[in-house]
Amino acid sequence: METASAASENAPEAMESQPVAGDELLANPNQEDVTPTKDGGVLKEVKRPGEATEMPCKGDTVFVHYVGTLTDGTKFDSSRDRGEEFQFKLGEGNVIKAWDLGVATMKKGEVCILTCKSDYAYGATGSPPKIPPNATLVFEIELIRWLGEDLSKAKDGGIVRKVVIKGEGYKHPKSEALVEVHLVGRYGGRIFEERDVKFNLGEGDEFGIPPGIEQALEKFSKDERSLLTLQPRYAFGKHGKPEFNIPPNATVEYETTLIDFEKVKESWEMDKEEKLQQAEIVKEKGTVFFKAGKPDKAAKQYNKIVNYLESEEKYEENDKIKRDQLLIAAYLNLAICDLKLSKNNAAISNCEKVLLLEPHNEKAHFRHAMALFKLNEFKLAHEKFLKVLEINKENREAKRHANLCTAQLQQYARKQKQIYGNMFEKFAKADEKHGKNVDSKIPVHEPTIDDVIEVLPSKNGDNGHTTPITLAHTAEAMEKDVFSSALEDAEKKGLLEDLGQEANTVT
Repeated sequence: METASAASENAPEAMESQPVAGDELLANPNQEDVTPTKDGGVLKEVKRPGEATEMPCKGDTVFVHYVGTLTDGTKFDSSRDRGEEFQFKLGEGNVIKAWDLGVATMKKGEVCILTCKSDYAYGATGSPPKIPPNATLVFEIELIRWLGEDLSKAKDGGIVRKVVIKGEGYKHPKSEALVEVHLVGRYGGRIFEERDVKFNLGEGDEFGIPPGIEQALEKFSKDERSLLTLQPRYAFGKHGKPEFNIPPNATVEYETTLIDFEKVKESWEMDKEEKLQQAEIVKEKGTVFFKAGKPDKAAKQYNKIVNYLESEEKYEENDKIKRDQLLIAAYLNLAICDLKLSKNNAAISNCEKVLLLEPHNEKAHFRHAMALFKLNEFKLAHEKFLKVLEINKENREAKRHANLCTAQLQQYARKQKQIYGNMFEKFAKADEKHGKNVDSKIPVHEPTIDDVIEVLPSKNGDNGHTTPITLAHTAEAMEKDVFSSALEDAEKKGLLEDLGQEANTVT
């Protein structure tokens, strides 16, 4: 603090309150020892009682006025002299230990005197030039107000916690942990729901849990009860909750008690057999989510298989086969989820991982081709669909999409011919105008797939894959929408039906 964490530059002045004589703390029946070990390091004397019974908690932002003096009455710092409140986050080490301990015992409006031994202040070094080594300090502090702790990951004030009853210990539930909570939801002064519920963190929406509660619970301790104020984006959003009579964009409160939680075993805590067992369990869980139309949640489960097994290679023969099959299933299913979520480059990456383990995997080649198709990489997609047909000539979806790629490429070539035909015609007319002899009769023919592939060499694109190169790169503004318009035409004609039956099947 210009505050209790650093000496003020103001010249020393005598403090109006009675100084403490000598460097030893005086015995005073009105003083309370607020240190955890009761070693007399921080003594508190209330000069003016505060309001109500509530006190700030760790993580709250507190606002105070203070005057700091040495035991001889020499003032070294004062927020009152500066005419502005001082604020800090309580219990996070932003101020001297004595302040974190003492202010946590204060009530709103309270004024107290904290007498702080050097071990709880600036220690053996002091804070030159105003605070000497091993100095006992005296602070008059007024607690003006405090704000609850912002638990939102974005620190946007959307989830504010006000602790009602502190929890036990320092352990908190992590993502995926099974939690048991008691919830009391309030809006406009009325209770709209009250219930006990068990769920895994990350799956709360399956149980009607607002996202803000899930985020907050990762900061709770066992048996903690806190009042959470949730802004709309962390509660029920723009749609509200009609069954609870909550309007759109409403701020709500939830009194939340963490009754208990079960710690989730980390991957590094499991042996090889446990990892295989857990991989089977989460694979089934991911399939349930996928079939329910929740590819984002399914992908989280499939990624767990990768985390469990990708770097675990020391398996005996039978378990090694099982491990590889689980990884192949995980990568293939992640590729489906990626396609559903329009993460096409990620889908390609997952397919490539399958092909390292199983080079002739039909599904991997097909889903790779579908990702290229969705990226408008029709030339490369065509090659990939042909690869699928080499493996299985009866794959109807591969045949259909290979033909569609041919149609898109032909349409692209016609568009290019039209653009540059018009351009050359204009050049010819300009040359004619200036008296140049130009043969404007240029033989043309309907482009074929071979023509298109021949005139579309490739280069590495920004996305790490190959992209077509033509003269159009010099006139990008004229042709930038050719591929996308061709794709839209195909959709209108019913040529694109989702991702094809094969691409929609989880393994």
